[in-house]
Amino acid sequence: MTTAVLEKPKETQARQKGEWTPRIWEGCDFFAWARLLARGRFKVDWSCLYIAAIVTFISCFHTALRFIQELLYGRRIARTPIRDAPIFIIGHWRTGTTFLHELLILDERHTYPTTYECLEPNHFLLSERLLTRIFWFLVPSRRPMDNMAAGWDRPQEDEFALCMLGQPSPYVKIAFPNDSPDHPVYLDLEELPAHARASWKRAFYRMLQRFTVKDARRLVLKSPPHTCRIKTLLELFPDARFVHVVRNPYIVFPSTVHLWKSFWKKHGLQRPTYECLEEYVYSGFEQLYAKLEQTRHLVHRSRFYEVAYEDFVADPIGQMEALYEHLGLGGFEQLRPRLEHHLASIEGYETNRYELTSEQRAKITRRWGDVIRRYGYSEE
Repeated sequence: MTTAVLEKPKETQARQKGEWTPRIWEGCDFFAWARLLARGRFKVDWSCLYIAAIVTFISCFHTALRFIQELLYGRRIARTPIRDAPIFIIGHWRTGTTFLHELLILDERHTYPTTYECLEPNHFLLSERLLTRIFWFLVPSRRPMDNMAAGWDRPQEDEFALCMLGQPSPYVKIAFPNDSPDHPVYLDLEELPAHARASWKRAFYRMLQRFTVKDARRLVLKSPPHTCRIKTLLELFPDARFVHVVRNPYIVFPSTVHLWKSFWKKHGLQRPTYECLEEYVYSGFEQLYAKLEQTRHLVHRSRFYEVAYEDFVADPIGQMEALYEHLGLGGFEQLRPRLEHHLASIEGYETNRYELTSEQRAKITRRWGDVIRRYGYSEE
């Protein structure tokens, strides 16, 4: 792999070098942790056994706190309606979905799951206020894969919460990166047995009820795997709105490779060999866009908005205004000053840049050509 990444500023690199973060699996309760190990066929490397021991020990505390939260909040959670169907931000990894998420949640009518809630979904109603103050140092100030702001209170993918709750997820691959390509990736929930799919839907809805108990505003959720779950999400929320972000595949490929390298190295229960990494990215991209094309027609046109990352970063205010008008969200003029202030605060931010080998470029063109042409990107 000859992908090259531009260096970050030295002061940022030094700060990140000194920061330490726990493994994401430390948010699992005991039962979710046991299911994760079973899905990975218990293939934990000897060098990572101490991590497994730590997670096992901590998972017992999460289990106890979950039972206490259910005792105190269980009935309230079960009675909590989700009055406004969520807005789902979908798209492949590294297409700019995080940037859009950051802008949509500036709307005071919207809310979002925080990093703490997604990594501690079993008991955040009970513990978030206290433990985020005590353990503020456990989360880095910047994301390692792209240097964007991080923190317990920052918006996060709800897919991580589903992992911590023991639900099937493609992020099992993060724990067991050396598994063969035929290992289930759980992107498409329709591939699950009927009972497992029904269980996922109950767990997902219950999770959103927990978020809503804390904050009853409309949820804005961002998770690339949801791109393959439109049919299932519509069964839960027929009026849901979807925003799809697409980006130049020649940039998405090396950026996604870099993303999974970062995750596998930091959070894996195996020492990654990266032998199957590029094929994992190629096949995952193909599966995601094939499923999107099969199911996007299920969403009424007025509730589905599509934007190219390149257009969005060129004119974020104009694109947000068009998005609001298309989805019928209203209230854009009230949002405009907050958008302008936020965009001014991040002015000068630079994304990572990558170089592709001629072999990689040719393979992207061959395998992803349909998507490249569908969205008007050049093969040159």
